[in-house]
Parts: sequence; C-alpha cells; structure tokens
Amino acid sequence: MSQDNKKVTVETTGHVWDDDLQELNNPLPRWWIWGFYITFGFALVYWLFYPAWPIASSYTKGIPGLNSITYVATKVDGTQETKTTHWNMRSKLMVEMNELHKEQKPYFDKVAGKSFEDVSKDAELMQFVNSAGKTLFSDNCAPCHQAGGQGKVKFAPNLTDDYWQYGGTYENIQTTITGGRHGVMPAFKTILTDAELTQVSNYVLSLSGEPNNAAAAKLGDAIFHGDKAGCYACHGAEAKGNTAMGSANLTDKIWLWPDVLGAKTPEAKLAEVKTLIYGGMDKGVMPVWETRLKPEQIKLLTVYVHDSLGGGK
Repeated sequence: MSQDNKKVTVETTGHVWDDDLQELNNPLPRWWIWGFYITFGFALVYWLFYPAWPIASSYTKGIPGLNSITYVATKVDGTQETKTTHWNMRSKLMVEMNELHKEQKPYFDKVAGKSFEDVSKDAELMQFVNSAGKTLFSDNCAPCHQAGGQGKVKFAPNLTDDYWQYGGTYENIQTTITGGRHGVMPAFKTILTDAELTQVSNYVLSLSGEPNNAAAAKLGDAIFHGDKAGCYACHGAEAKGNTAMGSANLTDKIWLWPDVLGAKTPEAKLAEVKTLIYGGMDKGVMPVWETRLKPEQIKLLTVYVHDSLGGGK
C-alpha cells in the first residue's frame, strides 16, 4: 500500500460538536512537560528557603540567615536601633549606608567639635564639607532651592548671593535650617483703596530704581510711612527690611515673591507688586530640619551654604 493510501488515525478526546467537529488529543511536547515539573520543584525549594505560607497571624520563616538581613538604624537623636527584617533592597541599602556612616563619622565628629570659623579654615575638612554637604543639599534642599542653590522666583530664595532675609551669618543660617522659617505678609485689600495700592506699589518700585509713576510714588511714600498701611513697621523707615523678623529689603533689587525682573513692561511690573500687596503672602515656609537631620549634619550644611555656595556673610 502506498503512503498516499494510508489512513492516519488521530486520537480524540471523544468530544464532538455539530456532528463532525472533534477535539484532538495531541500529546504535549516533552520540553513543556519537563518545564512544568521544574516549576513545581522550584516552588518547593522556594517554600523551604523563603517566607511563603501564612499561618494564622504569622507565616513560615524559611531557613534563618538566608532570607533575612540585619542593619543598624540611627535615629535623629543619635540613638541606634538594631533591626532584622526580610531581605529587600531597602534593607540592603541601609547596610551599605551604615558602612558609609562609619567612614564619615570621624569627619562629622571633627565638624561638630570645631567652630564654624575653624572648620572653614581647615582645607582637608572643607573637602569633606564640600562632598558631604553637596549630598545633603541635593537630598534635602535642592528640591526647593535648586541644585546650585540659585533658588526660584515665587518659591525659594537664592542662597548664592549676599542678600539674606533672616541674616547670613553662620549662626543665622544654622538657626534657619534648624527651626525652619515662616514668612508672612498681611493682605492690604481691605485696608487700602485700589488707588492707594497703585500708589504704594509705585513707591516700592521706585526704591529699586524700577520704572514708576513719580507722582504716584510720592503719594505712596506717605502711605508706606503712614499709620494706615504702616509698611515701615516691618520693612523699616528706609525700607531695608529687618532680619530679626524676615521682612524683605525693598531697596536691593532682589525680588523673590513678585517677579518684577521677569515682567517685560512697566505695567506688568506694577501688577506684580500690586498683586502681592493686595493679597499678602503666607507661603514663605521653610520646614524644620532638626527632626530630620542630626546636629552635626545641620552644622556641616550650614558651612556648605555659607562657604561653598558663596552666599554667607
């Protein structure tokens, strides 16, 4: 009998649909079957070595030492706590950070034990300040003050210049980082008329040499130094600000909240200042860092901002 005349019989499952539609019972490939069995073996090994099965309020722990990791967590107050947990990337990172902290501790101790001035004069220690300070600044400060400390208008002040609302000495900067700041300016929308707001805004612009209406600015001068607005009470009679309370110097051509320098026309500059005076400001908030950073980290960061960023006095 020729090959063409051979009738090939294929095993079926016995299921038939519509009289002639049958389900073939083709065997699975050997490689697939063995792969299936291997997954069972892998699961059994995994259950043995790693946490796997829940049991009431607990779970199977696996073989001790193979699936756990131990590290030392240092709290903000300086106390240390040994923790053992299941292996994970965060715990592995903590172990690596512990090793880094051990290497850095002698340098941090030197920073803590010296005055600001002595740290600044120590060339070797300043290399560490620049390296560790850049990391601390990038991790904690840069999201607001930007990577280079240049700040952002209407958001965070520039730390690279010599203009400081709360003072730029080592002690001033340390106090600011430690306890944070909250700058507030009252709204004058219910105190001054629209015309008076325009006049005092022109006066403020004139203090920095910005384009202004001289006649309106003269009237604004009287409002600024008068009892109705009382701007001088915070900004001073010469409008140079007060670092004790964080009121801005209005004569230094530094604009943080109104974007005067970014405004293209005199009308736009006036609108920026007027809007701020009209609505006030309650968003000049810097968080408290004494609950997040250790005292020696704050001190190192103080030197970094003062010396390395170049904005301290």
